[in-house]
Amino acid sequence: MCKKMMHYKRYQHWSKKEDVFVVCVDEELNSGYNCKRAKPKLFYLLFLSLISFSFIFLYSFSSEEGGLVPKTDINSCSSVSNGTICCERSSIRSDVCVMKGDVRTGSASSRITLYRNNGHSDYVLRDPDENDEVLQHEKIRPYTRKWEKNVMDTIDELDLVVKGKYYGVRQKCDVEHDVPAIFFSTGGYTGNLYHEFNDGLLPLYITSQHFNKKVVFVILEYHNWWIMKYENVLSHLTEYPIIDFSGDKRTHCFPEAIVGSRIHDELTVDPSLMGNNKTIRDFRDLLDRAYWPRIRGLIQDEEREARMNKEKLVSSPSSESKMVATEEKKDLKKPKVVIIARNDSRAIMNEDSLVKMIEDIGFHVEVLRPQRTTELARIYRVLNSSDVMIGVHGAAMTHFLFMRPGSVFIQIIPLGTDWAAGTYYGEPAVKLGLKYIGYKILPKESSLYDEYDKNDPVLMDPNSVNDRGWEFTKKIYLDRQNVRLNLGRFRKRLLRAYYHSVANENERLRRQSQ
Repeated sequence: MCKKMMHYKRYQHWSKKEDVFVVCVDEELNSGYNCKRAKPKLFYLLFLSLISFSFIFLYSFSSEEGGLVPKTDINSCSSVSNGTICCERSSIRSDVCVMKGDVRTGSASSRITLYRNNGHSDYVLRDPDENDEVLQHEKIRPYTRKWEKNVMDTIDELDLVVKGKYYGVRQKCDVEHDVPAIFFSTGGYTGNLYHEFNDGLLPLYITSQHFNKKVVFVILEYHNWWIMKYENVLSHLTEYPIIDFSGDKRTHCFPEAIVGSRIHDELTVDPSLMGNNKTIRDFRDLLDRAYWPRIRGLIQDEEREARMNKEKLVSSPSSESKMVATEEKKDLKKPKVVIIARNDSRAIMNEDSLVKMIEDIGFHVEVLRPQRTTELARIYRVLNSSDVMIGVHGAAMTHFLFMRPGSVFIQIIPLGTDWAAGTYYGEPAVKLGLKYIGYKILPKESSLYDEYDKNDPVLMDPNSVNDRGWEFTKKIYLDRQNVRLNLGRFRKRLLRAYYHSVANENERLRRQSQ
């Protein structure tokens, strides 16, 4: 089965039971493999396939769209000599080029030029025997959705060129830097939270963290709102002002440039591909350091306001206000559930009943409705202090990155979204150290149940609908579907989350007492 969503994980192997070639698609977390079998028509096909299979053991494979892709080295361009460009193009997700030496920007021509000589002189003597030809020319679109042609066509393309040692007059350095630069784009799907983290921040962390902030970021398709939104995080990756490649017409000179950023998998960091064994937990620790200064400021503001309110209560006490304060203290001792509520499709239609049931189990409940303009530090504060996060599959599930390892993430999985829910959020959450619980709804729990015949493939065979193309998946399952939970069925997941949270708290108290 070939599902056309974003990309697919394919594995190839030979069945030991019969001489058939098997192609398996890993569709969702803990679901096993869905395998297609096809018998070769001729014996020589079997022979050729066996030869091809033997080469598999020469490589370590990563699961990427479009088939088997060899797992690249930690950094195949780690030892680039001066005056050369080295490009890593084996990944299906992104291209990365490294330039070392006298690197100069030229935004007007969308070009980055590398001169073969050392130093930053603006004029050199021309050797009469040396021509003006470009010695090396590479093209690159520095964005991490390489396999998606439609979106990549919208990304600005850069020309990377190497010119000879005696190349006459060159661009004058308006700004000289003594640290490397990383060039990347914030175009494409930027504006969607999942893509901002998966395609932008995480690859930037992977590519830059070993510089220990001694690196300059140069952005194509620069957006002021993106800088403001993520300034807390960016300040922990670089200590230098960020450059708008197209807007800054000056020539910036660097001793090294990395064009493009490296990406491992969905919302994760693969320690085997990191020279210092960093993991997704290290990225989460960076988020913690980035957001806590702002959170402390929010807490101080609230404490100041609380003191003022307390003074008012002392001057005019009321039994009602005392009762509310007492109730709030009780709630603070309970495990906390945060529901990430959607504002459009895939909403929980019986949300009020769900909240009541969660409270009856023994949780304190907070419903969070994040907007595009909601400050991320505020969201981080809410989720970082919670024990359980609940939400319907969608980009907002990216907020699981704000949860503490050991907490619980319950993802409600609408019809037709099984594979995406597991791949984009379920599996990455487990890698972060969360207890992940996927709740796959039944057809009766979907609003589509009232729109289609009970035996319609939309309800009974969503995979066949997804096979028709991404536009059908989006139109039917993502844009037009809401959820009405079977509360009795969902309660079982909540109880598991409750017992897990209580056990975590008891363990924390036990350690404190030692």
